[in-house]
Amino acid sequence: MDIRKRLGLNLRRLRLAKGLSQEAFADDVGIHRTYVSDLERGRRNPTITIVEKLAMFLAVKPGELLDD
Repeated sequence: MDIRKRLGLNLRRLRLAKGLSQEAFADDVGIHRTYVSDLERGRRNPTITIVEKLAMFLAVKPGELLDD
């Protein structure tokens, strides 16, 4: 599976586990909602800084966002 798709699936799973909408999650992380949507659909290539920011908010290691 494409790494962007894996990141998107993991991001969505972890976001939903926290009970957050894309909009609420984006506001909390400090990014735009459409960027979150694009990430979850595997349509964006996030920088390592964004991956770290997402992981920190979700309380996981950055690698967990990329794991199968």
